[in-house]
Amino acid sequence: MENGKFVSYLRVSTARQGTSGLGLEAQRASVAGFLNGGDWTLVQEVLEVESGKRKDRPALATALKLCRKHRATLVIAKLDRLARNVAFISNLWSPM
Repeated sequence: MENGKFVSYLRVSTARQGTSGLGLEAQRASVAGFLNGGDWTLVQEVLEVESGKRKDRPALATALKLCRKHRATLVIAKLDRLARNVAFISNLWSPM
C-alpha cells in the first residue's frame, strides 16, 4: 500500500490509440493496482500522445513540474511508457 502524493503519467504513441482509449485504460488500471487504495492523493493525471523516441515531450515536462511543485512521486504503468532509452531516463530530473 502506497502513501503520499502522486502524479500519473500516461502515454500512447499515436492519436488513434489516444482517441480509442486502448492502452490508456490499461495504464490507468496498472497505476490504480500499484497504488491499491492506499493513503494517497492523485495530484493529477497527465496524458500524452507522442512517440517514445521524442525527447521533447511537453506533457512529461508538465508532469515532472507538478511532481516538484507538490513534492509528489511520478507514477507510470510501465517503463516503456516513460522512455525507450536509459540515457533519457537518467536525465529526467535535470531541468527540462
